Amino acid sequence: MLQSDVYQRIIEEQSKMSKLQKKIAAYLIDHAETAPFLTASKLAKHVGVGEATVVRFAVFLGYKGYPDLQGHLQEALQRKMTAAEVFAHTTDETDKPVHALSEILSDDIHNLKATLTQIDPQEFERAVETIISAKRIYIIAYRSAASIGMFLHFYLDLVLQNTELIEHADGVSEHILDIGNKDLVIGFGFSRYTKRTVEVLKFVKQRGAKTLVITDHVMSPLVPYADRTLHAATEINSFIDSFTAPLSIVNALITAVTRSEQTKVEKRLKGLEELWETFDVFYD
Repeated sequence: MLQSDVYQRIIEEQSKMSKLQKKIAAYLIDHAETAPFLTASKLAKHVGVGEATVVRFAVFLGYKGYPDLQGHLQEALQRKMTAAEVFAHTTDETDKPVHALSEILSDDIHNLKATLTQIDPQEFERAVETIISAKRIYIIAYRSAASIGMFLHFYLDLVLQNTELIEHADGVSEHILDIGNKDLVIGFGFSRYTKRTVEVLKFVKQRGAKTLVITDHVMSPLVPYADRTLHAATEINSFIDSFTAPLSIVNALITAVTRSEQTKVEKRLKGLEELWETFDVFYD
């Protein structure tokens, strides 16, 4: 394991490290199976240094930031841990419930900041243009990611009237049978990635459809089948993925699309308001 590039780089650069950086390096090497799953704040706590020191350590090694270093550390494991294994590695039974509140919210703040630095503004703009120009939009989001897919589908179809959420993996073929090059498939996938999501994206690419992928890492198996890719940090000190950052990306996409189609959306919303009032939808 220590022969992989990331650990080799750590070993080679040790002579140039400060005292605190050497502490981080030693911890990463000694805890090669658990450290890759720690957020920057949690790693800093375990090592006994400041979070900023951890971030600077990643940059010192030549990575874009801690998420980039963390990704390479995880790849070095050369296998996917099960949910049970991740749970065991990220759970301290001595922690009190109140600690989870501050810890996870802090992790999510870190994820939002990391995501903001990872996303290329031009790639985001191109993603918005792809959504606007699509004849039909299909959303692929399975298992826990279905929650984000449902949210995106609700608002895109509300204003564009051309969006479909494919909820059941077994029935996907009936929905995309006649998909073509004017259509767009938006796929959500986070580690551990579902096989069906990858299969669907591969198929629609072969049929010439445009694809937009929202995922957590450059090494995601969804990326090779994406025309547009938006990366979101999802790591928290838990066996679950945090969808705070991916949902923020969805919020930004919906907002940008509706602003670009302002006249059309405004007319539609006015019509909907009349219907909502007629059917007494909202509580007064």
